[in-house]
Amino acid sequence: MDKAAGLMPYAVTVENLEKWFGSFPAVNKVSFRVKRGEIFGFLGPNGAGKSTTIRMLCGIIVPTAGKAEVMGFDVFRQAEEIKAHIGYMSQKFSLYEDLTVEENIDFYSGVYRLPSHAKQERKDWVVKMAGLEGHRHSLTATLAGGWRQRLALGCALLHQPQVIFLDEPTSGVDPIARRNFWDLIYQLAAEGVTVFVTTHYMDEAEYCDRLAMIYRGELVALGTPDELKEHYMSADLLNVECADPFALLQIASTLPEVQEAALFGRGLHLTVRDAQADGPVIAAAFQERGAPYTRFEKITPSLEDVFVSIIEARDRKTGG
Repeated sequence: MDKAAGLMPYAVTVENLEKWFGSFPAVNKVSFRVKRGEIFGFLGPNGAGKSTTIRMLCGIIVPTAGKAEVMGFDVFRQAEEIKAHIGYMSQKFSLYEDLTVEENIDFYSGVYRLPSHAKQERKDWVVKMAGLEGHRHSLTATLAGGWRQRLALGCALLHQPQVIFLDEPTSGVDPIARRNFWDLIYQLAAEGVTVFVTTHYMDEAEYCDRLAMIYRGELVALGTPDELKEHYMSADLLNVECADPFALLQIASTLPEVQEAALFGRGLHLTVRDAQADGPVIAAAFQERGAPYTRFEKITPSLEDVFVSIIEARDRKTGG
């Protein structure tokens, strides 16, 4: 029986996966599992190891060590089987800009070896999904970023894969196109497709069922967005809005009540042990030093706050 047709609870399993480039550990002993039909986010800054991990799971590059399976197929021994059961959309959208919309779809129909009887139906589906009914014969280079993005997704879904890997899929497109793209992702997940998406946009991470945070090649946090906020932010968070956040940052950095201080928008986010006890002390210190503010309140941490806190704690631990 085809492994991919079974009732495996996990679409992706990873155990102590490593990829070294010379003496540099791009991915260092990473472990996680992705449930079937889940939207799984891989979150981290540029250069953290996200793309390297996704390329190993797609069978594009061979890991150095560890174990990993995608739909039951081993990344070391069964890369071609993996490629037959997944879709992959890279940061560059993997489109040929000197080909028309239809020509790109035809090319990927051949790559994925679609049977002749299915090609036209799937082509029509991609064109409709991407909203390109009036642009079938347009050169891909002339399309707006959001259209190219949806066309690339459609090409990756031509063979109706059970798992889709999206590597920074919304990089370089406008906010409306990003929102529309995530509507498509929700639709895919509702249809049972497992979606593995890498991103460095914190707002997008909120859309995922679960998240893995990676930093300098290491997995530093894993859980749902709410779990990450609860388990990795044991301290309280204060939001301070002011006209001169740099001045307040300098003051806050000297106060023993402040564990961490970071610029955030038009103000500061201050991490403290106990907002009720430490807040009045900090507010009084700002007033005494002639540093006015317009808002001072305890807030629920965002994923960006969580990630910054985890990274700063890791850097302090490693001396980075």
